[in-house]
Amino acid sequence: MNDDEQTVNDQAKEIRAEEAPAETVENDRLAQLEKELEDVRQHVLYAQAETQNVRRRLEQEKQSAATYAATGFARDMLSVKDNLERALAAVPEALRDDEQFKPFLTGIEVTARELDSVFNRNGITRIAAMGLPLDPNKHQAMIEVESEGAEPGTIVQEMQAGYMIKDRLLRPALVGVAKK
Repeated sequence: MNDDEQTVNDQAKEIRAEEAPAETVENDRLAQLEKELEDVRQHVLYAQAETQNVRRRLEQEKQSAATYAATGFARDMLSVKDNLERALAAVPEALRDDEQFKPFLTGIEVTARELDSVFNRNGITRIAAMGLPLDPNKHQAMIEVESEGAEPGTIVQEMQAGYMIKDRLLRPALVGVAKK
């Protein structure tokens, strides 16, 4: 090989040597950009998933708020129902047949039935208690009562009715339970 060819070869090697680091730098930069792009994609997917979860949670809370919005008012109305029941229970049999007293008594009974109807329309139901085993999720034992023929832990007395609003406890039933 002559000197000219050798010089051209050396120059070509130098050019390739100069280009090689530039290609490596570009490849490294491209790999870094692809990694950053993938990271950004992951963050976007996480953000979309989080947004969807928040939206779903808010929808559930909104539905729950609408379903149970009347809870406070319903609790207040339970005392009205209790008083109507006490008033009806306090009327002696002699007055039930009295013609002057009948319209008044009928008015109280109609009011109590209307209140029951409103409760039913709004998903407020009375908790069954008498003769059932004590359920601490629905009943509150107030006293133990000696009772022949009743299994221990069975409700033998109801002091105050309990109520549910849809599937939630509105007020527990206050009960007396059979002793062992």
